[in-house]
Amino acid sequence: MAENSQNRRYPQNLQGILQLAVDAGSAAEGPAPAEPMSEERKMWLREALAEACKGQMDEVEQMKQCLAVLCKEGMNEKEGEEEGDEEDEDERETALEMLSELCENLDNARDLVTLGGLDLCVSQYLCHTQSGLRWRTAQLIASCAQNMPQVQDHLLSIGALPKLLQLTDSDPHLTVRVKGLYAVSCLVREQEAGLQAFLSHDGFSLLMRGMQSDSEKLRTKSAFLLLNLLTSHPEQKDAVVSMGMAQQLISVLRTPHSPFHEHVLGALCCLVEDCPQGLKDCRDPSLGLDELLRQRARELQGKEESQEELDFCERLRSMCFRGQPSDDIGMDR
Repeated sequence: MAENSQNRRYPQNLQGILQLAVDAGSAAEGPAPAEPMSEERKMWLREALAEACKGQMDEVEQMKQCLAVLCKEGMNEKEGEEEGDEEDEDERETALEMLSELCENLDNARDLVTLGGLDLCVSQYLCHTQSGLRWRTAQLIASCAQNMPQVQDHLLSIGALPKLLQLTDSDPHLTVRVKGLYAVSCLVREQEAGLQAFLSHDGFSLLMRGMQSDSEKLRTKSAFLLLNLLTSHPEQKDAVVSMGMAQQLISVLRTPHSPFHEHVLGALCCLVEDCPQGLKDCRDPSLGLDELLRQRARELQGKEESQEELDFCERLRSMCFRGQPSDDIGMDR
């Protein structure tokens, strides 16, 4: 038994520690264990839990240190020091990156709100003259906002969304635009208040412009967010159709083929389903959608990586032009 005790492997992370505690509690509630927890094991468990709590406190201290670095810029400006010092900029970029990493932990994201960190970053860095600081701030916002209603509400209350939409739409640096859209997505998906703010700033038009941009990343993320919002909020279909979205999406499909067309076809399927005006728009003979879908289906046949796009293509043609045999999709005419 002494040999078994020596060979026992103790957990190496917090999840394992907690499981060990649960197992010990369960054993106490049932029949007496064959081998009670040794004093050595109890001491190890106490120390491990204390170390885990200490680690969380250490992360809060790290966040405070990062915020101290970010606060220095405001102090430098008050003292009249010149902006743009390369070393200071590197320090601030590193601080924002570290905060983004730390705030992947939801507890840290909440703590950053309490510390005033998001207020500081939104007010001083989201529209900073240095593009590296702008996109890292947008990345931080995205990290904090993911699946965190409390943090999302705070960011919306301090006006983060309009600034992010502006960056996404018109920033001269592509990385800022892409990160800005990522943060927008984290604030509006599955978030009713965020969606309403998005709509009040004509967010769907912004996504349309994103799909017409020269950047593949921006086109893809814009089309994906459009598809997600239409799927989650079908009540928005009529408003989107009234903007002429169906015609514009069909126009996008006529650009050189790209993987993001899968999301465009998915969005068109949403606009057609249970939406009479969307269906009518897509059936407009002047748009030539029927032939476009036939041609696209022929091009995609046999390409395993394009199967989802082909499925959307066939589904859309079936919904719009079901009066014609569907079996000839993919066949030369």
